[in-house]
Amino acid sequence: MARKFFVGGNFKMNPATREQKRALVKILNDANLDPNVEVVVAPPSLYLISILEILRKDVQVSAQNCHAKASGAYTGEISPQQLVDAGVPYVILGHSERRSLFHETSEEVAAKTRAAIDAGLKVILCVGETLEEREAGKTQAVVQAQLAVVVAALEPAQWENVVIAYEPVWAIGTGKVATCEQAQEVHAATRAYISSAISPAIADAVRIIYGGSVNAKNCKETGNQPDVDGFLVGGASLKPEFVDIVNTKRA
Repeated sequence: MARKFFVGGNFKMNPATREQKRALVKILNDANLDPNVEVVVAPPSLYLISILEILRKDVQVSAQNCHAKASGAYTGEISPQQLVDAGVPYVILGHSERRSLFHETSEEVAAKTRAAIDAGLKVILCVGETLEEREAGKTQAVVQAQLAVVVAALEPAQWENVVIAYEPVWAIGTGKVATCEQAQEVHAATRAYISSAISPAIADAVRIIYGGSVNAKNCKETGNQPDVDGFLVGGASLKPEFVDIVNTKRA
Protein backbone atom coordinates (compact mmCIF):
# COMPACT_ATOMS: atom_id res chain seq x y z
CA MET A 1 0.00 0.00 0.00
CA ALA A 2 1.23 3.48 -0.87
CA ARG A 3 1.20 5.57 2.30
CA LYS A 4 0.89 9.33 1.80
CA PHE A 5 4.02 11.13 3.02
CA PHE A 6 3.30 13.21 6.12
CA VAL A 7 5.23 16.20 7.46
CA GLY A 8 4.21 17.83 10.72
CA GLY A 9 5.65 20.98 12.23
CA ASN A 10 5.52 21.22 16.03
CA PHE A 11 5.98 24.88 16.92
CA LYS A 12 6.01 24.04 20.65
CA MET A 13 5.87 27.28 22.72
CA ASN A 14 6.76 29.40 19.68
CA PRO A 15 6.44 31.90 18.08
CA ALA A 16 6.78 34.51 20.79
CA THR A 17 4.73 37.26 19.13
CA ARG A 18 1.79 37.65 16.74
CA GLU A 19 4.12 39.33 14.25
CA GLN A 20 6.34 36.24 14.21
CA LYS A 21 3.25 34.08 13.83
CA ARG A 22 2.19 35.99 10.74
CA ALA A 23 5.70 35.71 9.30
CA LEU A 24 5.66 31.92 9.75
CA VAL A 25 2.28 31.65 8.07
CA LYS A 26 3.46 33.82 5.17
CA ILE A 27 6.37 31.44 4.52
CA LEU A 28 3.91 28.56 4.20
CA ASN A 29 1.31 30.49 2.25
CA ASP A 30 3.91 31.62 -0.30
CA ALA A 31 5.68 28.27 -0.60
CA ASN A 32 5.58 25.83 -3.50
CA LEU A 33 4.67 22.72 -1.50
CA ASP A 34 4.58 19.20 -2.85
CA PRO A 35 0.84 18.46 -3.29
CA ASN A 36 1.47 14.76 -2.63
CA VAL A 37 2.47 15.44 0.98
CA GLU A 38 0.08 15.87 3.91
CA VAL A 39 1.30 18.91 5.82
CA VAL A 40 0.21 19.75 9.38
CA VAL A 41 1.48 22.46 11.71
CA ALA A 42 0.95 22.61 15.46
CA PRO A 43 1.06 26.15 16.90
CA PRO A 44 0.47 27.04 20.55
CA SER A 45 -3.19 26.78 21.51
CA LEU A 46 -3.46 30.57 21.76
CA TYR A 47 -2.89 30.82 17.99
CA LEU A 48 -4.85 27.81 16.76
CA ILE A 49 -7.96 29.62 15.56
CA SER A 50 -6.21 32.68 14.16
CA ILE A 51 -3.79 30.50 12.17
CA LEU A 52 -6.68 28.40 10.89
CA GLU A 53 -8.23 31.56 9.52
CA ILE A 54 -5.18 32.81 7.61
CA LEU A 55 -3.30 29.63 6.64
CA ARG A 56 -3.68 28.10 3.19
CA LYS A 57 -6.29 25.35 3.19
CA ASP A 58 -3.99 22.57 1.98
CA VAL A 59 -1.96 22.88 5.21
CA GLN A 60 -3.79 21.53 8.24
CA VAL A 61 -3.54 22.61 11.86
CA SER A 62 -2.97 20.51 14.96
CA ALA A 63 -3.21 21.13 18.68
CA GLN A 64 -0.18 20.15 20.74
CA ASN A 65 -2.20 18.42 23.46
CA CYS A 66 -5.71 17.89 24.78
CA HIS A 67 -7.53 16.53 27.82
CA ALA A 68 -9.28 13.17 27.95
CA LYS A 69 -12.54 14.70 29.21
CA ALA A 70 -15.13 16.52 27.09
CA SER A 71 -15.62 19.36 29.59
CA GLY A 72 -15.38 20.17 33.27
CA ALA A 73 -13.31 21.82 35.98
CA TYR A 74 -9.89 21.31 34.39
CA THR A 75 -8.27 24.73 34.47
CA GLY A 76 -5.87 25.37 31.61
CA GLU A 77 -6.98 22.36 29.55
CA ILE A 78 -8.63 22.02 26.13
CA SER A 79 -11.02 19.19 25.33
CA PRO A 80 -11.11 17.17 22.10
CA GLN A 81 -14.68 18.35 21.53
CA GLN A 82 -13.59 22.00 21.75
CA LEU A 83 -10.87 21.37 19.16
CA VAL A 84 -13.34 19.70 16.80
CA ASP A 85 -15.80 22.56 17.26
CA ALA A 86 -13.02 25.05 16.43
CA GLY A 87 -12.26 23.20 13.19
CA VAL A 88 -8.92 21.75 14.33
CA PRO A 89 -8.45 18.30 12.74
CA TYR A 90 -5.34 16.96 14.51
CA VAL A 91 -3.79 16.74 17.97
CA ILE A 92 -0.29 15.67 19.03
CA LEU A 93 -0.35 13.30 22.01
CA GLY A 94 2.37 11.63 24.06
CA HIS A 95 5.20 13.94 23.00
CA SER A 96 8.33 13.21 25.02
CA GLU A 97 8.18 16.68 26.56
CA ARG A 98 4.67 15.92 27.84
CA ARG A 99 5.87 12.59 29.19
CA SER A 100 9.07 13.88 30.81
CA LEU A 101 8.27 17.46 31.85
CA PHE A 102 4.60 16.98 32.72
CA HIS A 103 4.85 13.33 33.80
CA GLU A 104 2.13 12.00 31.52
CA THR A 105 1.95 8.24 31.66
CA SER A 106 1.36 5.95 28.70
CA GLU A 107 -2.03 5.13 30.19
CA GLU A 108 -2.97 8.82 30.21
CA VAL A 109 -1.77 9.16 26.62
CA ALA A 110 -3.88 6.16 25.62
CA ALA A 111 -6.96 7.61 27.33
CA LYS A 112 -6.44 10.93 25.54
CA THR A 113 -5.94 9.16 22.23
CA ARG A 114 -9.21 7.26 22.55
CA ALA A 115 -11.07 10.40 23.65
CA ALA A 116 -9.62 12.43 20.79
CA ILE A 117 -10.53 9.87 18.13
CA ASP A 118 -14.00 9.35 19.61
CA ALA A 119 -14.53 13.12 19.36
CA GLY A 120 -13.51 13.15 15.68
CA LEU A 121 -9.86 14.19 15.86
CA LYS A 122 -6.90 12.54 14.18
CA VAL A 123 -3.90 11.86 16.42
CA ILE A 124 -0.15 12.20 15.97
CA LEU A 125 0.91 9.66 18.60
CA CYS A 126 4.49 10.09 19.82
CA VAL A 127 6.67 7.28 21.15
CA GLY A 128 10.39 6.99 21.79
CA GLU A 129 13.22 6.04 24.11
CA THR A 130 15.78 7.96 26.15
CA LEU A 131 19.51 7.72 25.53
CA GLU A 132 19.90 5.53 28.63
CA GLU A 133 17.21 3.17 27.33
CA ARG A 134 18.81 3.00 23.87
CA GLU A 135 22.25 2.26 25.29
CA ALA A 136 20.71 -0.50 27.41
CA GLY A 137 19.21 -2.08 24.28
CA LYS A 138 15.65 -1.33 25.39
CA THR A 139 14.49 0.74 22.41
CA GLN A 140 11.99 -1.78 21.06
CA ALA A 141 10.71 -2.71 24.51
CA VAL A 142 10.07 0.93 25.38
CA VAL A 143 8.38 1.80 22.09
CA GLN A 144 6.22 -1.31 22.15
CA ALA A 145 5.21 -0.73 25.77
CA GLN A 146 4.14 2.81 24.92
CA LEU A 147 2.13 1.51 21.97
CA ALA A 148 0.63 -1.49 23.78
CA VAL A 149 -1.66 0.56 26.01
CA VAL A 150 -2.93 2.47 22.99
CA VAL A 151 -3.52 -0.80 21.12
CA ALA A 152 -5.61 -1.95 24.09
CA ALA A 153 -7.56 1.33 24.17
CA LEU A 154 -8.50 1.59 20.49
CA GLU A 155 -10.71 -0.39 18.18
CA PRO A 156 -8.76 -1.68 15.16
CA ALA A 157 -10.66 0.55 12.73
CA GLN A 158 -9.66 3.65 14.72
CA TRP A 159 -6.02 3.26 13.71
CA GLU A 160 -6.84 4.89 10.38
CA ASN A 161 -6.93 8.12 12.38
CA VAL A 162 -3.49 7.64 13.96
CA VAL A 163 -0.06 8.69 12.72
CA ILE A 164 2.73 7.19 14.85
CA ALA A 165 5.67 9.52 15.42
CA TYR A 166 8.86 7.78 16.52
CA GLU A 167 10.88 10.37 18.40
CA PRO A 168 14.08 9.17 20.07
CA VAL A 169 14.19 11.42 23.13
CA TRP A 170 17.98 11.68 22.88
CA ALA A 171 17.63 13.33 19.45
CA ILE A 172 15.00 15.97 20.28
CA GLY A 173 16.48 19.46 20.41
CA THR A 174 19.98 18.07 20.90
CA GLY A 175 21.25 18.31 17.35
CA LYS A 176 21.82 14.54 17.43
CA VAL A 177 19.95 12.59 14.79
CA ALA A 178 19.32 8.88 14.47
CA THR A 179 21.02 7.56 11.37
CA CYS A 180 18.70 6.57 8.54
CA GLU A 181 19.51 2.95 9.36
CA GLN A 182 18.58 3.44 13.03
CA ALA A 183 15.32 5.14 12.09
CA GLN A 184 14.44 2.43 9.57
CA GLU A 185 15.21 -0.31 12.08
CA VAL A 186 12.84 1.11 14.69
CA HIS A 187 10.13 1.93 12.16
CA ALA A 188 10.27 -1.57 10.66
CA ALA A 189 10.12 -3.16 14.11
CA THR A 190 7.22 -0.89 15.07
CA ARG A 191 5.33 -1.88 11.93
CA ALA A 192 6.00 -5.54 12.72
CA TYR A 193 4.64 -5.03 16.23
CA ILE A 194 1.46 -3.38 14.90
CA SER A 195 1.09 -6.30 12.49
CA SER A 196 1.21 -8.86 15.28
CA ALA A 197 -0.72 -6.83 17.85
CA ILE A 198 -3.54 -5.67 15.54
CA SER A 199 -3.31 -6.88 11.94
CA PRO A 200 -0.98 -6.91 8.91
CA ALA A 201 -3.41 -4.70 6.98
CA ILE A 202 -3.36 -1.99 9.63
CA ALA A 203 0.42 -2.24 9.93
CA ASP A 204 0.74 -1.76 6.19
CA ALA A 205 -1.57 1.26 6.22
CA VAL A 206 -0.45 3.15 9.33
CA ARG A 207 2.05 5.93 8.79
CA ILE A 208 5.13 5.95 10.99
CA ILE A 209 7.03 9.23 10.89
CA TYR A 210 10.39 10.20 12.36
CA GLY A 211 11.06 13.13 14.70
CA GLY A 212 14.31 14.20 16.27
CA SER A 213 16.34 17.21 15.10
CA VAL A 214 15.08 16.82 11.53
CA ASN A 215 16.38 19.48 9.16
CA ALA A 216 16.78 20.13 5.44
CA LYS A 217 20.23 18.54 5.39
CA ASN A 218 19.34 15.18 6.92
CA CYS A 219 15.77 14.63 5.72
CA LYS A 220 16.42 13.22 2.24
CA GLU A 221 18.21 10.01 3.15
CA THR A 222 15.97 9.23 6.10
CA GLY A 223 12.83 10.08 4.14
CA ASN A 224 13.74 7.53 1.48
CA GLN A 225 13.74 4.60 3.90
CA PRO A 226 10.91 2.15 3.16
CA ASP A 227 9.25 2.38 6.56
CA VAL A 228 9.76 6.12 7.15
CA ASP A 229 6.54 7.84 6.06
CA GLY A 230 7.50 11.40 6.90
CA PHE A 231 8.63 13.62 9.74
CA LEU A 232 7.54 15.46 12.85
CA VAL A 233 9.73 18.55 12.81
CA GLY A 234 10.56 20.73 15.79
CA GLY A 235 12.91 23.71 15.54
CA ALA A 236 13.23 23.57 11.76
CA SER A 237 9.46 24.06 11.41
CA LEU A 238 10.03 27.66 12.53
CA LYS A 239 12.40 28.33 9.63
CA PRO A 240 12.10 28.55 5.83
CA GLU A 241 13.85 25.17 5.56
CA PHE A 242 10.60 23.56 6.68
CA VAL A 243 9.48 23.94 3.08
CA ASP A 244 12.49 21.88 1.94
CA ILE A 245 11.56 19.15 4.43
CA VAL A 246 7.98 19.09 3.14
CA ASN A 247 9.43 18.71 -0.36
CA THR A 248 11.74 15.82 0.64
CA LYS A 249 10.23 13.47 -1.92
CA ARG A 250 10.11 15.96 -4.77
CA ALA A 251 12.58 15.06 -7.50
